[in-house]
Amino acid sequence: MAVPSAELPLVKLAAANPPHAASLAQWLRAPARYVASSRWIAWLFPMLVLVLWQLGAHFEWIAPQVLPAPTVVWRTLVDLFSTGEIWGHLHVSLTRVFAGFALGLCAGFALGVAMGLSPLFKDYAYPLFKAFSQVPVLGWLPLLMLLVGIDESLKVLLIAKAALVPVVLNTYKGIQGVPTRYIEVARVLRFSRWQLLRKVVLPSAFAPIWNGVRYGFTHAWLALVVVELLASSEGIGFLIVYGRQLFQLDVVLAAVVVVGAVGFALDKIFALIEKRLTRWQRPGF
Repeated sequence: MAVPSAELPLVKLAAANPPHAASLAQWLRAPARYVASSRWIAWLFPMLVLVLWQLGAHFEWIAPQVLPAPTVVWRTLVDLFSTGEIWGHLHVSLTRVFAGFALGLCAGFALGVAMGLSPLFKDYAYPLFKAFSQVPVLGWLPLLMLLVGIDESLKVLLIAKAALVPVVLNTYKGIQGVPTRYIEVARVLRFSRWQLLRKVVLPSAFAPIWNGVRYGFTHAWLALVVVELLASSEGIGFLIVYGRQLFQLDVVLAAVVVVGAVGFALDKIFALIEKRLTRWQRPGF
């Protein structure tokens, strides 16, 4: 006696309808194909800009003294690396940015945790912090010059200020966003305050805290270039100013390429670290 199709198991129904199964598989693979194609599309606009730049230099739409050709900039970049000049400036800049970032990270993390865990401290500190964060980095330059001079301390403090603000905000919001049920379970288990912070609060708030770390380093890198443009005698920012003063626009553009490439590479490194640290997280889909 034949079994009605309504009583067939789900696997047999899927096997009995291969066109639908094939269409379902194609639908599931569609996002992967879209992502792969979007990676190529992302390179389309930069390549178009590069081609227009080369055409503009070749036909002299803009004077070569104002906008050198990409080939000229590339040769200048190769010369800077081959002579070792760029390495010295890059070493100085990286030392400054990591020193300032470390200072801003430590201070920002401590302040964010304190505001997230203590409502009383938050009521006192948050208004002052908001006022402090609204002043741009360069707004603190005259005051800090009077206090610490124009040596490395000035640059490190300005970079630290740029990194501190996003670290504080993301740490505070991450701790505030910890689900209440996690805290209740920890209290049932009689966790101490240190155990609650180490085993519940910080792991739950890790994602926004790490976003603050990445944003903090991005702001620190941007502040580094600005600070070196104004008050420095070495570094990548100084190289840009030096090239502009001598009207060597190829040197300026070569230094700008280095700034962009190094910043992009460092952000990718932070992304890889984040991926490794969050291996325990599994997406739902």
